[in-house]
Amino acid sequence: MQGGYDGRMDEPPHTSALAEAMARVGDRWTLPVVEALLEGPRRFGELVERLPGIAPNILTDRLRSLERDALVVARPYSHRPPRSTYELTAEGRALAGAVRLLSEWGSRREGQEPARHSVCGTPLDVRWYCPTCEQAVDEDAAEGLHYA
Repeated sequence: MQGGYDGRMDEPPHTSALAEAMARVGDRWTLPVVEALLEGPRRFGELVERLPGIAPNILTDRLRSLERDALVVARPYSHRPPRSTYELTAEGRALAGAVRLLSEWGSRREGQEPARHSVCGTPLDVRWYCPTCEQAVDEDAAEGLHYA
């Protein structure tokens, strides 16, 4: 195999929306990098600290991949030596909902407390929401939802 493994899944000839998403962010470290950047721009060393266990070369690879996919932008703050801060683009910030859902799912699997409504203490449900109508939408009223 020329060039080595880049951490991405091989794409099947006909891809679904989920397969497309997984091809872009489905490797082991990409979503944790996105999560670390959700709070704002970070320098490389700050990302290493926030992501225990990630090797610097893997972090570099994931950041470059996220840049290629226009999910992260690198902003140089030093030219000698070259150093940058990394920040999510609007498209990268759009992954926040998916990251939160996966984090919530993971915490439930670990027996941790779910996210709760601060007013009444009830565990929160995830719902589709129409910003135009300003209301939650049931799955049977949502067009274009496809599950594998």
